[in-house]
Amino acid sequence: MRLEHLETGIVYRNPKPYLRAVNAWHPTLVALPSGELLASFDLGQGPEGLDYRTCLARSSDNGQSWSEPVDLFSDAVQPTTNSVRIACMSDGQLTAMGARLYRSDPEEGIVNRANHGFVPLDVILLTSDDNGYTWSEPRVIEPPLVGPGFEICHSIVELVDGRWLWPTATLMGWDGELPNGLKAIAFVSHDRGQTWPEHLDLFDDSDGATHWETSLRQMEDGRIATITWTLKDESGAAMPTLYRVSVDGTAFSPQQPTGFIAQTAKLLPLDGDDLLCVYRRDDQPGLWATRAELNGNSWTNHAEIPLWEGAASGMTGADKTNELSALKFGFPSLLRVAPDQVLVAFWCCEDTIWNIRWIRIGI
Repeated sequence: MRLEHLETGIVYRNPKPYLRAVNAWHPTLVALPSGELLASFDLGQGPEGLDYRTCLARSSDNGQSWSEPVDLFSDAVQPTTNSVRIACMSDGQLTAMGARLYRSDPEEGIVNRANHGFVPLDVILLTSDDNGYTWSEPRVIEPPLVGPGFEICHSIVELVDGRWLWPTATLMGWDGELPNGLKAIAFVSHDRGQTWPEHLDLFDDSDGATHWETSLRQMEDGRIATITWTLKDESGAAMPTLYRVSVDGTAFSPQQPTGFIAQTAKLLPLDGDDLLCVYRRDDQPGLWATRAELNGNSWTNHAEIPLWEGAASGMTGADKTNELSALKFGFPSLLRVAPDQVLVAFWCCEDTIWNIRWIRIGI
């Protein structure tokens, strides 16, 4: 199975770091019906900055060059910051789902350093019918369970049966409240995002681990594959990466190891049983890609290559909250742009600036 690093470039990098502090994180790539590519990513002074918000950039040359970013929306509710992930649905409508985070104390970040709890938030959904040039006002979603916080790790996934899934994970509240435990889940909507009355349990903490930045995708034959970044209890030390498979979109196979230890791993189905997984590797520096085969519920790795070797993983388990804020790269987004090519966008720190880089992979 072929995997080849073809070329790389920049989606966004602060052009005047000597003048202002602007850094970038958490990209998502979509292909528009017009043929353009759209990238969303978060900009701010720091990963928990009071100016943190999601922006958009466009490419009309298959990802070679990108426009200057513009804010996806301006939130009338203040003081807040926001972070959303975009998707293009089968009818061409764009969705942006994520969180509005309340920032009442300008001297605090979004994470309580004493207990790893998160600031209060609203889960929000926006839509666009004009390729992302204008967006609806953010609509607050009623979650199907109490988090009270929810991780912003994924865009909406539209299944062939019409359901929308939004993969996320429960997060502890600022004062330590966590009524349903720490678990990776997916909100479920049967009416194109109007309501989200139920959820699927993807990975829970019954194995003594926590699970973050889950990726979930539907294969050609309708199977759903999900993968998770597995951390040892509250320390943040990485454990073997787990996956599960569902045939009916409701019940999942027992969790099993993929054969690698990955952080912030994301999936892309290719043809037939083939999958591409891109991730921050734990045992070697940098961002890596693995091509695997998912035969029934059996995962087999066939090829792997390094994509970017600029930094080590950064998560040792020494201090989870502060290690997360100090990470140097992560959150890959994968988009198939040709039968033999995949475009990957991810954030990385280069020369003390956090920027969004793209890499083109031959498959």
